[in-house]
Amino acid sequence: MKESIPHNLLEQYNGIVIIPHMLNAGLGIGGKHGRGVAMVKLDNGKWSDPVFIELTGGSFGFQIGVQSVDLVLVFHHSGVLTKVKNGDFTIGGDISAAAGPVGRSSTASTDYKLEAEVYSYSRSRGLFAGVTINGSNLGIDKKANAAFYGDGTSSQDIFASGKSTTEGVVMLKQALASL
Repeated sequence: MKESIPHNLLEQYNGIVIIPHMLNAGLGIGGKHGRGVAMVKLDNGKWSDPVFIELTGGSFGFQIGVQSVDLVLVFHHSGVLTKVKNGDFTIGGDISAAAGPVGRSSTASTDYKLEAEVYSYSRSRGLFAGVTINGSNLGIDKKANAAFYGDGTSSQDIFASGKSTTEGVVMLKQALASL
């Protein structure tokens, strides 16, 4: 992305969701779907192992187009992600997301205390235009977690752990730590 997530925002916030290539399409009635990972900061300041998640949503209104969106959500409190008992919550209903501040100065586009619960960052490819009423559901992808970590591993267990030595997980943690 041209605009980066400010370093001090990542230092102060305790959860992140990364969804590459989310598909957003609509013609009057629209939908979006994407899969990614969610991670939280552990007590030692390092990132947890990734929990696989799925984002789905629908919309209604004057809209037309198709686009691919790379989406990053930065969460102030890790409990929003770790205490999901039924496996999902609604962004826009249960919790709202604000456009995140950009660049080196974390004061752009927000208050100086950075107190929104969720900031969103995105990069889009394609053409999509319109005005809509929508909501998005962020849920735990239990099948993907079971395939990667084994049956019987809950999202709470994964969020509490930072022990995975799988190459992709190690690289993701290093990339987050370097931001």
